[in-house]
Amino acid sequence: MSDIVERTLTALPGLFLQSPPGSGPAAAKAPFSSRLGGLVRGVTALTSKHEEEKLIQQELSSLKATVSAPTTTLKMMKECMVRLIYCEMLGYDASFGYIHAIKLAQQGNLLEKRVGYLAVSLFLHESHELLLLLVNTVVKDLQSTNLVEVCMALTVVSQIFPREMIPAVLPLIEDKLQHSKEIIRRKAVLALYKFHLIAPNQVQHIHVKFRKALCDRDVGVMAASLHIYLRMIKENASGYKDLTGSFVTILKQVVGGKLPVDFNYHSVPAPWLQIQLLRILGLLGKDDQRTSELMYDVLDESLRRAELNHNITYAILFECVHTVYSIYPKSELLEKAAKCIGKFVLSPKINLKYLGLKALTYVVQQDPTLALQHQMTIIECLDHPDPIIKRETLELLYRITNSQNVTVIVQKMLEYLHQSKEEYIIVNLVGKIAELAEKYAPDNAWFIQTMNAVFSVGGDVMHPDIPSNFLRLLAEGFEDETEDQQLRVYAVQSYLSLLDAENALIYPQRFLQVMSWVLGEYSYLLDKEKPEEVINRLYKLLMNDSISSETKAWLIAAVTKLTPQAQTSSTVERIIQEFTGSLDTCMRQQTFELKHLYENVEVMKNLLPVNKSCEDLVVDASLSFLDGYVAEGLSQGAAPYKPHHQRQEEKLSQEKVLNFEPYGLSFSSGFTGRQSPAGISLGSDISGNSAETGLKETNSLKLEGVKKLWGKQGYLPKKESKAGDETEAPPVPAESTALENVDQAVPKRDQAQVLTQSREEREKQLLASSLFVGLGSESAINLLGKADTISHKFRRKSKVKEAKSRDVASTHNLTCPSLNSLSNVAYEENDYLTTLQDRGNTEAKEFPLGSELLVSESVSELPLAECSLSAPALFADSDMEVFHPPASAAASIALASSFLEETTEDMRSGPVEVCGDETVTVSSYKLWKEDCLLMVWSVAAKNGSELKSASLDIFPAENFQISEQAGCCLPVTEVGNTKTFQYSLQMESPFTEETLSGSITYQMVDTHAVQLEFSLNLSLLDFIRPLTISTEDFGKLWLSFANDVKQNVKIPEPQASLLSALKTLQQKLRLHVVDVRGSEGLLACRLLPSTSGLLHCRVHADGLSLWFRSSCSALPDCLLYQCQKALEGS
Repeated sequence: MSDIVERTLTALPGLFLQSPPGSGPAAAKAPFSSRLGGLVRGVTALTSKHEEEKLIQQELSSLKATVSAPTTTLKMMKECMVRLIYCEMLGYDASFGYIHAIKLAQQGNLLEKRVGYLAVSLFLHESHELLLLLVNTVVKDLQSTNLVEVCMALTVVSQIFPREMIPAVLPLIEDKLQHSKEIIRRKAVLALYKFHLIAPNQVQHIHVKFRKALCDRDVGVMAASLHIYLRMIKENASGYKDLTGSFVTILKQVVGGKLPVDFNYHSVPAPWLQIQLLRILGLLGKDDQRTSELMYDVLDESLRRAELNHNITYAILFECVHTVYSIYPKSELLEKAAKCIGKFVLSPKINLKYLGLKALTYVVQQDPTLALQHQMTIIECLDHPDPIIKRETLELLYRITNSQNVTVIVQKMLEYLHQSKEEYIIVNLVGKIAELAEKYAPDNAWFIQTMNAVFSVGGDVMHPDIPSNFLRLLAEGFEDETEDQQLRVYAVQSYLSLLDAENALIYPQRFLQVMSWVLGEYSYLLDKEKPEEVINRLYKLLMNDSISSETKAWLIAAVTKLTPQAQTSSTVERIIQEFTGSLDTCMRQQTFELKHLYENVEVMKNLLPVNKSCEDLVVDASLSFLDGYVAEGLSQGAAPYKPHHQRQEEKLSQEKVLNFEPYGLSFSSGFTGRQSPAGISLGSDISGNSAETGLKETNSLKLEGVKKLWGKQGYLPKKESKAGDETEAPPVPAESTALENVDQAVPKRDQAQVLTQSREEREKQLLASSLFVGLGSESAINLLGKADTISHKFRRKSKVKEAKSRDVASTHNLTCPSLNSLSNVAYEENDYLTTLQDRGNTEAKEFPLGSELLVSESVSELPLAECSLSAPALFADSDMEVFHPPASAAASIALASSFLEETTEDMRSGPVEVCGDETVTVSSYKLWKEDCLLMVWSVAAKNGSELKSASLDIFPAENFQISEQAGCCLPVTEVGNTKTFQYSLQMESPFTEETLSGSITYQMVDTHAVQLEFSLNLSLLDFIRPLTISTEDFGKLWLSFANDVKQNVKIPEPQASLLSALKTLQQKLRLHVVDVRGSEGLLACRLLPSTSGLLHCRVHADGLSLWFRSSCSALPDCLLYQCQKALEGS
């Protein structure tokens, strides 16, 4: 090792200290070599960490004094930087040298600048505040005529560069795509790839230039552009179908050996380029027959030319197989791919066998019969000494599991689980076993025994969802009530027998928690077991010191449930006496609850009924019972509640050391320097094709997004891209001579040995017949990845889903009754498919949103095949990918039709009784007018009594502007026994929900005056009206508003839920859908009387991004709350 260090030290001076021409050999020997070499030798010679720290601290002190001295030259600074890099790489803090590294990159010559850039790239990270000082240096070097300086600047940009400063260098990097030197173009493409990773919305406008890079005459530039295309095609493959021919042509040239020899690796032409192209083709050809037909020939050629003689060719063959099974199937290619998989699986080499099992695992869901051809090899892999081979074999068996072979496969998984000690393997395998047990369990006994084994082996490292979902499965039950009781009875019997065993205390804590819950809920089902006996078993566990505090809390809760069933129990009294003084807060609280309930048995029986764990509960999600407390606190000067995201933004804004907001117009301070979560394009018109323009762009106001949909004048109409911008390389015919695949040497079995099978081989064949049963023509695993049609053993009750939907509906009605009545009156469902045939083109223009959708994706190209998905398994593994088929065309078109123009008629709610007594009843209803909310109160006499007079008094409210309706200054008498009052309401300041209170004073004939007080809740939605504006007006308003709020909302299947989300927001919040473009939507509303609010939403991989803007600072937060509430309840 010392020899290697010595040789490294000898070569270092040549890297950093190159002598100028004419200097002698003595000039090359600088003090740097001896100092750095001495430091390295000194560190390697030390024998303890303490000595190393002492030596490095002395070196850092010396370097700190040197770099801070005013007499230090740039040459000396370069030498100090190299030593600082070494100290930093050893893990010691050298932050005092960060600023000097930036200065060295700014002021030095080429060699010094090179060391400075190297030090900066190693010292700083992308969000470091000192990177701001490097921006001007990078801009200057990008404009330099020296190629080395330009390359260094591009390298730094592609490694570390602040996200906020991308617009400062983006025009210059775009200009470098046209540079005459291929190395500059290649580094520019890599820098743009980095920008696409950290801020994809800022490079959307230069996708055309990416296409030019794909057709660049230099192979390196073309290869660099493939990184960007692979990323973009993963996100949206449909937008790049037209490039399939270009990718196929490039792959043909690569496979045919038309690239320079420099790209070959072990005589294989550009293997990494082939792998990347194959991945791109696999994404483009998925479920698309027309596109897949273009790549059949080149895939056949790739399979034929690849030789099984090197690891890199194995990787190419594996990627070819993956691509063949990803695209639209072709029988000839599938046969060749299957043959290739067979060669991998049968190979004696462990790496090739692993590749074969990996490929077989991927393709077995599409072609299950392929596993039958290699069943004996798979059986042998179960006993393979290599754990990776064994693990991949179990993954393959997991994919082919059905109701006929589940017991054998789960048994094999449990055997491997008992042998494994790695936490990751245990967590992964436990989840899969639990999923298979829930999905294919043959009977109750096997299911409970399997789950007991899962809980015992998985222990406390398993995912917490597994035990909780298992308990929910027991509580909710299945479609058969008799089956429910049998499963619960067997679970209780199993857990009681486990607790009676001598090793009951060695079970994991989560397993004991499951036992305690089941015994507390369902032990009454066993007549022979008295509640006192079960309590005694739980008490033994409670008194054991090895039980955790959390488990003891579960045990006390179980005892509390069992106490009402037992008349009297001395054990309960001992538990109360033991744990009322516990130091654990949770245990002490539950013990006190048990104590007070035990003193009143009747209350305990009413509070803890038998078998009521899954009863529907009505939950007041708005916590309306706290409204009085909140109002009292606000009246006494308490601060209003701020949402979590608003508190986080305020906290981050206070922690900022430097203010990056540029000076400018007042309206720009609300969004300058921020990035749009939805990718809305607010870029300026500067193209940045020259150095002068780039400098001008650096000093101007920077707005996120450069898609050029918005400009200073508002919305910029789309311009069709010129078809002649890009030129494709002509296809090159493949060579006529090709190398055939060479089969691996597989040892042939002796014929006599086959005839006289040993006992071990017969056992393997018997096991194979058990494992691979059901994989024939009537396989449970259908082709093309469709769900199996076998009915699951445990299928949830439909009534549970109905109960949940009723829960949501009741909660929604409780929290916002006005919203429900408003939605029901304002909108109706329309079937677009039935009315589409009767509408002409002129009528279709009345629905701009629907027409936009139909233009973007024609009806003929939409997938019309129905794809039925089975319900997700209860114990789904978090690492597994879930296949989501595309939405059907009928659903998309019908959903697009729901964006109808808002009705102009005033809507009103039904009457709601607000107060009353035995003589009169007072009702109110709302009339949502275009300019106000009109509240109407009606006082009606009961039992034919005569109402003499009535008056209404509304208490003052700071958030409302209340005025009696014009023309109704005096009470209006409709009938002799009814009087009505009308008031118009305007909102002074935005709020989520507010209470309006008042009193009614009435007098009957021959009686005294009586006063009744009332109150009703008003929501923000009562004062929201659609704002009908154009897209151009939306852009102008967006730039003029300074108050904004951003939030990401989780929604299922986000790519298919944009239209559904827009429909929900339009119906429930009365927002006007301004425009929809791709994955982005624009909505607008008006808060009475005249406050505008704008919403921009965009779907992405994780859900829906919402961005609100308004002239009122409080409105975006209130609207965000209502949007989240509406989307979660939809």
